Amino acid sequence: MIENAVVRQIVEEYIANKEGFFIVNVSVSRDNSIVVEIDNQEAMSIEECECLTRFIESKLNRDEEDYELEVGSPGLTSPFRVKEQYYKYEGAEVEVLGSDGKKYRGLLCDVTDDGFAVEETKMEKPEGAKRKVEMKVKTPFTYDNIKYTKYTIKFK
Repeated sequence: MIENAVVRQIVEEYIANKEGFFIVNVSVSRDNSIVVEIDNQEAMSIEECECLTRFIESKLNRDEEDYELEVGSPGLTSPFRVKEQYYKYEGAEVEVLGSDGKKYRGLLCDVTDDGFAVEETKMEKPEGAKRKVEMKVKTPFTYDNIKYTKYTIKFK
């Protein structure tokens, strides 16, 4: 069986000199089905995925061990897996499911290595006011107190 760490090391070698690239996920099943997800701070191209596929194939020997290889980027609606995705989508609209089961939808902001915040626009009635007014409310999160975060696609 091909080891996950071996494939991860090959991918890290490939992206070492490439600006803005990061690994989202590397998995190897028992039947040597390899799935690699990479992303870029800008945008991923099919050509870049093809180049990585060829690079991985050049480092693995099919004569020693047969395998199936799939290289791609995470889907837009896939939950975030690594912190780099939070940095990439800072300022974009996201949906967060907190560990308390409550959903938050708003702009991803204040991303750090420890956590992030979601800025929601809500209609609230300030104390002493007669009407509700639109207010921006930031809710902070740490990475370990959420179930998932997803990029939200908006159609106008």
